[in-house]
Amino acid sequence: MKKIILLVFFFLSILKVTAQQYPHFTQYMNNMSVVNPAYATATPAILNLGSLYRSQWTGIEGAPKTLTVFAHTPINKKIETGISLISDNIGDGAKKETNFFADFAYILQLNEKHNFSFGVKAGFTSISTNFNGFRLNSGDIATDKAFAENVNETVPNIGVGAYYFTDKYYVGLSAPNLLSAEHIKERSDINSFGPQEIHTYFTGGYVFDINESFKIKPAFIAIFVTGAPVSVDLTANVLYNEKFELGVAYRFNDSASILMNVNVTPNLRIGYSYDYTVSNLSQFDSGSHEIGLFYNLDLLGKGYDKSPRFF
Repeated sequence: MKKIILLVFFFLSILKVTAQQYPHFTQYMNNMSVVNPAYATATPAILNLGSLYRSQWTGIEGAPKTLTVFAHTPINKKIETGISLISDNIGDGAKKETNFFADFAYILQLNEKHNFSFGVKAGFTSISTNFNGFRLNSGDIATDKAFAENVNETVPNIGVGAYYFTDKYYVGLSAPNLLSAEHIKERSDINSFGPQEIHTYFTGGYVFDINESFKIKPAFIAIFVTGAPVSVDLTANVLYNEKFELGVAYRFNDSASILMNVNVTPNLRIGYSYDYTVSNLSQFDSGSHEIGLFYNLDLLGKGYDKSPRFF
């Protein structure tokens, strides 16, 4: 199949001119264990399961599609473990990247309400490309050395994080991929491809009690990458009766979003967000969609007596 427009996005993610290389998530506050290995819930005997699927820049052929899956649970009051998976697909298989990690967090209980945790990730990053069927405006793909061979490699990776939290707010700092894997570097006389830079995430959120029924939950995420502008998301959600959540978000110079969450059952939550592109790319796409499923599994079948979790 011919793929033309996706070449622009592919180059942006792998050329030596560094750019944001990992996928964005509008519902980042529900995907925190993927971003920060120190994320902890402190809810004993509860297995937190979740998945987010993101279809970005709908309407553009070959636009990114990303799936994340995670599971984590406390082992005891001081240790929380989990696993996470990120599968990113650009160009209907032209570039696939998969990150799989096991997470470990150690929690320090500073007092009755305040906690501080350190976390590490360990796993692997796998990348593959499929240039078959590509055509350039200037001619056949075979004439360009950059696309003469496909790539298929797997490399180890690690990540670290710190997370300070109470039942009302949290602040986190993390770098989930510390090893700067250099994909397709110095191949076929090409020595400027593939430095994958470290991404640093700074996150935070708060819960304001308006009354017994309404709560306001502002949050933010900032992503720092060498050689690229800082990416900042600001979000504000309104929670009603601890069951229905509606919010708005803004990613600077990129998109404006709406977010929704519904607790279908006490253990099952469904989320959705839509991003309206505000950059020049808006003339080519019809926005981005993200849907999430989150489930809390009571491993002991006894429930737990604890204040509701808001993060």
